[in-house]
Parts: sequence; C-alpha cells; structure tokens
Amino acid sequence: MDTQDEATVDQAHAHFAAEVAYWREVRGMSKKALAELMGFHPSYVSHVESGRHKPTVDFARRADETLNAGKAIRRRWNEYETARTRATPTTTAVPAPRPEQPYATGSAIVVEHDAARLDYDGRAYRLTMRRLLRNTGEAPITRYLIRISVDRYPGDPERSNAHYRAHPLTWDELALTATCRGEAMRWQTKHDRDAFKEVWLLFDNDQGRFPLYPGESVWIEYAYTVSDAKWGRWFQRAVRMPTEHLEVTLAFPAALDPVVWGTETSMTAEASPLPSAPGRREEGGMRLFTWSTARPAQHARYRLEWRFRARPEQDVDQGEFK
Repeated sequence: MDTQDEATVDQAHAHFAAEVAYWREVRGMSKKALAELMGFHPSYVSHVESGRHKPTVDFARRADETLNAGKAIRRRWNEYETARTRATPTTTAVPAPRPEQPYATGSAIVVEHDAARLDYDGRAYRLTMRRLLRNTGEAPITRYLIRISVDRYPGDPERSNAHYRAHPLTWDELALTATCRGEAMRWQTKHDRDAFKEVWLLFDNDQGRFPLYPGESVWIEYAYTVSDAKWGRWFQRAVRMPTEHLEVTLAFPAALDPVVWGTETSMTAEASPLPSAPGRREEGGMRLFTWSTARPAQHARYRLEWRFRARPEQDVDQGEFK
C-alpha cells in the first residue's frame, strides 16, 4: 500500500491518475463521458490519466462526486498536494510526464478474438484471458497492457475502499501467469493498488525476445486468481481496442444453482439488458454460461452478474450499475 511519506511528487501524480482510472472503469464510463459529466472538455480526463495535466483540487472533487468514489480520489489528491508541498524550492524540478505511447510509434493492435473464462470453485475465482492479437501497424510490438480491477461492494464505495485497505490484492494471491506461442512472458508492474493493478506483459523471457511484428497475429493467454472475499458477483468486459469477436464464459458449481444476467452500456446509452441471453449447459458438475458478440462497438462495456440460489449472500449489496 502506498504511503504519503514515501511518495514523491511523480509517484503521487501517478497514483492519483490510477485512482481516477480505476473508479471510471468500475463505473463503466469512457473518458469522454466522464469529462462531460464533470463539465470539462471531452479530452480532459484522458490528459489527466496520461499525466499530461496535473491534478487540481476542483478536478479531484468533481471526479470523486461523479464517480461516487467514497472520497478515495480526494485522498489521492491530498497525497499529491502533500508531496508537492513537501518538495523544497531547491529541489530539481520534476519534468512533466510525457504522453505515454502504449506500444510503439506506428504500431496498432486489432483483437481478432477475445475469450474470457471465469472459473469458480466455491472459494476463489480464476480468470483466464485468451486474446488473438494482430499488429496492423508498421512497428514491432514488444509489450501489452492488462488491467486487474475488482470491487467487492460496487454499491458502497466507502465500504469497498475500507475492505481493500484491510485486505489488498497481493501478487502471491493473484499468481499471475502469461504465455505467448507456448512460452512464458515476463511482466512488469505499472500500477500496484489495493484493488487495481496494471501490468505490462512483455514479449520476451530469459530465453530471448519474440516481438509481434507488423502483419503478424499471435495468441496470448494470461490468468490470475482472486478469492471470493475480494471479488464481487459481477464481471465486466470493456472494449478498449478494435475487436472482431468477444466471448465470455462463466463456470460455477451446479450445486450452487447459479443464475446469470447481463447489461450493456456504451458512450451514448444507459445500461440495458444484453441483446441476447447467455447460453447455458451442464458439464462435469459445473454449470457454464456463455455469451458472445461479433464486432462490439469501441468503448462498449458488457457486464455479467450472478447469484447462487443455493447459497444466498445477504451481506453484499451490488447496488445499481452506473
């Protein structure tokens, strides 16, 4: 967990940006939609999250209220302001972060197939993501950004914040693995928060490098585990890159008598039921629910929720999907 005493201005700035991104993702909003709700220029949130704009107290207040973040964003602003004030006038000025190029100049990624499978064994969830990536640009791609984001009580941000401060996600628990072409991929942490992490999967390992060259397609797979004490009963897929096919499979013990439903949101529409119901089948004592769509719209978000009729969970208020 990050502390004010240890954070530099640079680090506090990055932590603030990550906090905004985390709550925006939890609430299912695009950067443009959030900026407009807050009364800022449509590109302003993007500039804040990328580090091009420094955080302000007005932005922090509006973002916290709009995202119903339970003062989490305000606390990050206070940490940033403390770090900035602590810096003496003689300290070498920290250069403003340059806009980060996610991959490489001239590169572009299309996701030909995106398949997510969430398995629950009664105690923990194991998410396995398989993506077929195609480099449609002119430069090799050497890394790929993934996000790990959970919210146990999405209808109660203060309770959720307190829960993860006391019980943060740990790397040992996550047991993150990643492979490409059957080879292990190294990974580097970009952001490490209690309930939100960003990780660069690297197209290399101890044996050498295997970049994704222009015109090539390759499958990558990564997986991680989260206990059910830290995972709310919902799973959301956000379309951040051009995607040709999206598929989600949920696998629950049939003895729990699970039921599943879902909603869809976009930059221009409120949450509405999925256009088609998830398919359902029994397999080896598990009940599998599968839902898919072709060519989902950029920035669309698909959220699947569930409950176990044989094991009610009285203490969790999922709240409304915002």
